[in-house]
Amino acid sequence: MVNIVEITDINAPELEAYNRLSEAQLLHYFEPKEGVFIAESPLVIERAINTGYKPLSLLIEKSKLNDELINKFNKFHELTIYTAPMDVLNQITGFNLTRGELCMMQRKALPSPEEICKNASRIAVLEDVVNPTNVGAIMRSAAALNMDAVLLTKPCSDPLYRRAARVSMGTVFQIPWTYFKEENYLELLHEMGFATAAMALTDKSVAIDDQQVMDEKKLAIILGTEGEGLKQTTIDGCDYTIKIPMAHGVDSLNVAAASAVAFWQLGQKR
Repeated sequence: MVNIVEITDINAPELEAYNRLSEAQLLHYFEPKEGVFIAESPLVIERAINTGYKPLSLLIEKSKLNDELINKFNKFHELTIYTAPMDVLNQITGFNLTRGELCMMQRKALPSPEEICKNASRIAVLEDVVNPTNVGAIMRSAAALNMDAVLLTKPCSDPLYRRAARVSMGTVFQIPWTYFKEENYLELLHEMGFATAAMALTDKSVAIDDQQVMDEKKLAIILGTEGEGLKQTTIDGCDYTIKIPMAHGVDSLNVAAASAVAFWQLGQKR
């Protein structure tokens, strides 16, 4: 049976993880073990639970606490449900976006790139994409548009950060992803048998529907951060440089929008 605790003060110590700890502090919450993250909204929480993430506590607006919700969480015997009136919860930044639910969840150990790419033929690679909104949107497109996995360089925003997971609509829990440990990740991709395609505007760029690119049995589509794009060393080290043909003199798209176009085109041929 879950434990239900009513909160009347936003500064209550029980709410520290929800109200006062940064994303980085949550990441190291149980160090050296895996940390925690905050999932927000019923949809994101449900998708996390359905893929094996363990809820540790739930913070919910008092009027939304009912028998159906309690029964849904009853199997998690150590879980505590904290409840409070909306006027208290509104003091938590962004709470009004959550549809009345926040959940602290245990992180899982991340797999290696080799593990998640074992049977993959199309993967997305994010190089130094630091904006969590872009990471979340790209993860959602990757899950929806036939990518088998997403690999990220170390400077990338964490897909489990609240904003990234929310923007992804919980698809960060549905597509395999992990971080590279090494800086020279192109070498690893090539060792795993992937042809590499850098999304960048250069004199040597080919369209994303280039037949040779489309025909690759294993392809890694590499996207860079907003504004600066990919490092020149990355572009130089890739097998292809690809671009999206555009009209009306537009020279580029937001990286999240560009990812959706590329995934749709290059995910069709397997």
